[in-house]
Amino acid sequence: MPPILPDFSNSVKLKYVKLGYQYLVNHFLTLALIPVMAGILIEVLRLGPEEIVNLWNSLHFDLVQILCSSFFIIFIATVYFMSKPRSIYLVDYACYKPPVTCRVPFATFMEHSRLILSNNPKSVEFQMRILERSGLGEETCLPPAIHYIPPTPNMEAARCEAEIVIFSAMDSLFKKTGLKPKDIDILIVNCSLFSPTPSMSAMVINKYKLRSNIKSFNLSGMGCSAGLISIDLARDILQVHPNSNAVVVSTEIITPNYYKGNERAMLLPNCLFRMGGAAILLSNRRSERWRAKYRLVHVVRTHKGADDKAYRCVFEEEDKEGKVGISLSKDLMAIAGEALKSNITTIGPLVLPASEQLLFLLTLIGRKIFNPRWKPYIPDFKQAFEHFCIHAGGRAVIDELQKNLQLSAEHVEASRMALHRFGNTSSSSLWYEMSYIEAKGRMKRGDRIWQIAFGSGFKCNSAVWKCNRTIKTPTDGPWVDCIDRYPVHIPEVVKL
Repeated sequence: MPPILPDFSNSVKLKYVKLGYQYLVNHFLTLALIPVMAGILIEVLRLGPEEIVNLWNSLHFDLVQILCSSFFIIFIATVYFMSKPRSIYLVDYACYKPPVTCRVPFATFMEHSRLILSNNPKSVEFQMRILERSGLGEETCLPPAIHYIPPTPNMEAARCEAEIVIFSAMDSLFKKTGLKPKDIDILIVNCSLFSPTPSMSAMVINKYKLRSNIKSFNLSGMGCSAGLISIDLARDILQVHPNSNAVVVSTEIITPNYYKGNERAMLLPNCLFRMGGAAILLSNRRSERWRAKYRLVHVVRTHKGADDKAYRCVFEEEDKEGKVGISLSKDLMAIAGEALKSNITTIGPLVLPASEQLLFLLTLIGRKIFNPRWKPYIPDFKQAFEHFCIHAGGRAVIDELQKNLQLSAEHVEASRMALHRFGNTSSSSLWYEMSYIEAKGRMKRGDRIWQIAFGSGFKCNSAVWKCNRTIKTPTDGPWVDCIDRYPVHIPEVVKL
């Protein structure tokens, strides 16, 4: 039997209908003002030159009124510019690239696991299954102390790793920006699991002989999202300290946190976490506007720590044998999804165009009034951002966000490739992803970037940046010797 009605989806280009709707709603004020301005212009042309001159001469201006009006306008303008938040610029950043001597191919990792866990073959098999599905490549790196059999995760080795990672990133930042140590006004270092005394920020101050009046902060225990917490802290400090430079250092020191027990929930971090770090220069100086790469637009932080499950889903504790490790809960992805939902609810109105907000509102009203079973409308964040930097916590994290935000393979390419090449570098992973986009020559002036990070507690944090200038393909950085090989195909399972 022939169809009674034609196939609407084939007869009408729904894609262009949606584009037309978006243009109409997003430019509603402009489109509404055009006929008004046209009407005014037509009326002015009808009057003629003589009538316009007579109308002007008929107006009576009082000197006191003119002075009062001028003073009022100047006062309002002064209040506006004084209360306006200072613009925060990301001048440049540098990522640490581990030496090839620290490389850990799959074969090396599994051989070490078999030797270290020789009494528990099931734990070795479990790690192999995780590694096969992790999305990591053959070039990720672990610190020298973990290469020993058995590993030697002592305080000296941990300090050595911290110095190598942080000082290398700082040196690269100084070289890139021409910044002198004495020009740093604010220093923020974040590292979740390694918190020595003196602090790591003090270690940087000692190394580079920074000023005695520097405002230094050391953040620990805040998980993989601590990098964006540091950015938020730097932004707040820069708002009250004009003409200042802030350096943020984000890293995770692997050496003291290698787990040598048999608890599966604690073995997961061994398979995913790798060496990495980044140093970022932020400034509120107007002179930096012209050479800065990005401008900070928004930072949105969500904390679900009031919920017991969320609080314990990433938890440092001892196993039955007294060995300390990081336990990852089976509920981690569900909790991350709830945290992301809360974060999106806050950031959506700040970044989404009017067309997406209107659709979301209409769907919400429809569900409340007509049918609660209606499928909720997921806003199209591709209308708000050109680039996405999703924390490379693991393949499952990236898959879940790609699905929930309806992103294309290209949108999550930077996250997948950063995970493949460098592994989970914790809070610094976002900067390896940003560097990947730059290395591919995709970052153009005006592009908007959404950084999304998750961390223990449980936290979901977002930062929105706007590209200040078209960025040329860099001649240095962590991707310079391998960017031509990427993107690579990452199979679902790599058989070992």
